[in-house]
Amino acid sequence: MKGPRFGETNVGALLGAIVGSLGGLFAVGLARAILAHDITLILEAHLLGLCGWLIAGLVGWVLGGQLGPRLGMLLHQPRAEIVGGILGGMVPVVLIALWGWYMVAGG
Repeated sequence: MKGPRFGETNVGALLGAIVGSLGGLFAVGLARAILAHDITLILEAHLLGLCGWLIAGLVGWVLGGQLGPRLGMLLHQPRAEIVGGILGGMVPVVLIALWGWYMVAGG
C-alpha cells in the first residue's frame, strides 16, 4: 500500500486545509468567549487568530492529505477520504483550542 506523497494535492488535503484554517481562526478566542459569556470575544485576539488560521491551515493540509487517502484505501470508499480530510483538519483546531483554554484558565 503506497500512500500519498508529503504535501500532495488531494480531496483530503483540501478539506483538511479548509477545516483547519476556519477552525484555527476561531479556536484561539473560543475559551475566552465561553468563560466571559460574550460571543464577540472570539475575534478579539487578532494576531493570535491569524497565526492560528495559518498554522492550522497548513497542518490540516498535511494531515488531511495523508490521512484522507489512506482511510479511503483502507475502507475502499471515496467518501472516506473526505472524512479523513475533515479529521485531519480538526486535529490542529482541537490542539489550538485546548492551548487557548489553558492560557485563559490559567492552568
